[in-house]
Amino acid sequence: MTYESITVQVGDDYVCEITLNRPEQLNTFTIGLAKELDQALWEAESNNKVRVVVLKGSGKVFCAGIDVSGLDGKSVQELRNWIECMETPLVSISRMSKPVIAQMHGVAAANGAGLVAAADLAIASEKARIGLTAINVGLNCIGPVIPVAKSIGRKKALEMLFFGELIPAPEAERMGLINRVVPEEELEQETRKWAATLAAKSPVAMQNAKKSFYTAADCDYYKAFDFMNDAFARLCSSEDAKEGVAAFREKRQPIWQEK
Repeated sequence: MTYESITVQVGDDYVCEITLNRPEQLNTFTIGLAKELDQALWEAESNNKVRVVVLKGSGKVFCAGIDVSGLDGKSVQELRNWIECMETPLVSISRMSKPVIAQMHGVAAANGAGLVAAADLAIASEKARIGLTAINVGLNCIGPVIPVAKSIGRKKALEMLFFGELIPAPEAERMGLINRVVPEEELEQETRKWAATLAAKSPVAMQNAKKSFYTAADCDYYKAFDFMNDAFARLCSSEDAKEGVAAFREKRQPIWQEK
């Protein structure tokens, strides 16, 4: 499919790169970008040639949030629909079975920060910054703060929500908001290497792990164990599990299924 606000590339290594492509507008979300991003995520989910998705931004920044010109002239219900559209990709990531990695450079602000937090994993350049900045223009980030709070907890999430400051990547890593910080000139290479490493693992086991993790996260403690045990038992009966164990015993590389 041809997109206007994003680009999509699928490599031979089973990695799909989705790039926010409004560089002159700092890759801010519009209804068009949000819908295209969500569609691209679900197309990657259904593509057997994709095992891992990388989210990137073109130009100087990852994503500066939402294009607030879309606020004008809307009723409360229209605004409700508008903001729900902006946040749909954040929710979709958690509903997908394939891992999604955010590659953050420059700035990830407001809904851009939410997108990084919503990704399963995040890698950032050492010069990047991230923040829930909407409070500084009389708005707030009560949608994006949801995945942020899941990553770092209530106190720090509220601090980000209330103060609206941009946090340097090394501090965001210490907080648990991102996984890795690398030199700026190595960001592209290290992200791709990280994604390819995941893509080389059993897609059945990887997708089972992600779906099980998100489902169990909403269960109480004891029910989570019951659910995870059942998920693991189902995984053990898969062809990939049998192939993986056989390859380990035979000291060879496993040959995984396509899905």
